Formats: sequence, C-alpha cells, structure tokens
Amino acid sequence: MDCKVIEQILTEALSLTEAHVTSDGSHYKVVAVGECFDGLSRVKQQQAIYAPLSEQISSGELHALTIKTFTPTQWKREKLFNM
Repeated sequence: MDCKVIEQILTEALSLTEAHVTSDGSHYKVVAVGECFDGLSRVKQQQAIYAPLSEQISSGELHALTIKTFTPTQWKREKLFNM
C-alpha cells in the first residue's frame, strides 16, 4: 500500500495537521499530528488511527502498523528535542 494514500486517508478522516507514513516492506510507521488527540488516552489515540484504516487492515493490504500520535504542541516539542 502506498504511504501517500495512507497519509491522505488519515488526514481527511481525522483532520490532521500532519501525517507522516513510512514503510519497510509490509511494516508501516505512522506519525500523526492533530488536535483530535488532545485529552485522549493512548489506546483511544491508536483506535482513532485504526478506525479509518480498518478496511485496509482487514483485507490484509495493510499489515504491522506502528503508531505515534501527537497534538500540535507535543509535536513542536518532539521536533525540538528529538529531531
């Protein structure tokens, strides 16, 4: 599955500020930034990412997903200290 397609699905479904998807074979890494994650538990944040991708996951088109979610404020701090 194309990383840009995943980014587009997530951005449209969740109104994300940023979405970055990379792949290593069938393993995908998602970094999602949006206000929609504010106040949600880690589990709820991950469920928010899985929901719009459920069709691709159930079909086997998308496999092995690693997810990191941030609010825009958290993302600024993450970029400052870890990039």
